[in-house]
Amino acid sequence: MKYGPISFFKPGNSMTSKKAATLFFVICLVGMGLHTANRSLAEEAAIPGFVPGETQPDTDPPAIRYKNGWLVPYEETIPGSEVTFQMVPIPGGTFRLGSPDDEVGREPTEGPQVEVEVSPFWMGACEVTWEEYKVFMSMLDLFTALESSGVRLVTEENEVDAVTAPSALYDPTTTFINGEEPQQPAVTMTQYSARQYTKWLTGLTGRFYRLPAESEWEYACRAGTAGPFSFVDTDSIGDYAWFVENSDDTKHPVGEKKPNPWGLFDMHGNVSEWVIDEMTDEGYTSAASLQQPVSAQKSIRWPTDLESRVVRGGAYFDEPSQCRSAARRGSEDEAWKDVDPNLPKSPFWYTEEPALGIGMRLVRPVDIPSTTEEKSQWWKADIESIEFDVNDRVSQGRGARGIADESLPKEAKELGFAE
Repeated sequence: MKYGPISFFKPGNSMTSKKAATLFFVICLVGMGLHTANRSLAEEAAIPGFVPGETQPDTDPPAIRYKNGWLVPYEETIPGSEVTFQMVPIPGGTFRLGSPDDEVGREPTEGPQVEVEVSPFWMGACEVTWEEYKVFMSMLDLFTALESSGVRLVTEENEVDAVTAPSALYDPTTTFINGEEPQQPAVTMTQYSARQYTKWLTGLTGRFYRLPAESEWEYACRAGTAGPFSFVDTDSIGDYAWFVENSDDTKHPVGEKKPNPWGLFDMHGNVSEWVIDEMTDEGYTSAASLQQPVSAQKSIRWPTDLESRVVRGGAYFDEPSQCRSAARRGSEDEAWKDVDPNLPKSPFWYTEEPALGIGMRLVRPVDIPSTTEEKSQWWKADIESIEFDVNDRVSQGRGARGIADESLPKEAKELGFAE
């Protein structure tokens, strides 16, 4: 079969040996905690989002002091495309996860409150947009073309590094019913697909991206506040959020409302956002039983079931109480795929209306996991049923696997699979 160039995967600049060497150094430096005493300030300056020196850079949102320099906002370009997104620094600190007993709209699973210590990280200023996610969707055709040509094959030796691209949408009219404009948030992806998006982006950029831990998400949403919202006057929610009373029953382009104090847009409303955790009836009881403060890593409740994975922030169809900083919603995998006629049902996409308000937001931690196994925990199919469904879909050509690394854009262009 002959494959033509893939439209979403536009050509980027080929990587020179000098750039490759610089990038290799950057990856090593980041993995060592952003700081190595024997490196020059000029070399440290090559790290996106980090500026060495004593003088605070003039940025908006403000730079954050970290070791011998500053964490700063930065723009990332998805390699092989012209698509960009913004990341902003989140300072480290301690906060109380969950809501107090007397908070209006509180649900039992929002407690007991837990004191959590959070390390600094960068977070997407906005939710992942269709412009960004469609580059990932285009990997279906690219990975299929590469496999058919016998190049860049996934093998037993490199399978741990493989990324699974989602299948084509079963019914695009559902997913796109509220539009697919480039700056609208991407929606209806499963948590597994959201995880694979972050793995794909990590491979292309050499920077470790993932979903937020639930405690990281709430910490960033609160931005130093302790009330129901990240703004003081609850009557002003319409200035910060798209919700049931002002959304006209549809999602909106990202970044149109006011940001929270740390420069994050749409943390309340518009679309809910995947975090890594599982939601159970006991709330935060397990984390509350640990010595306080508990680290963000130890506060995670890793999923053990297909259902009730947490989304945060509320959506355009939600009441204000469902858009609070502490509000949680558990996924309903079976119900959200009700009209999917395939067996097994798609591990990549939801088909029902509630998922029209489910999207994602990126995190890039300062503290990078030291092993492949630790990194993989953020990306992989974490229960057997998901793994089975993914393998079944890929074997039928409804989904595709490939190796996403820094050489992919250049090689895809050289092989004639990218414009």
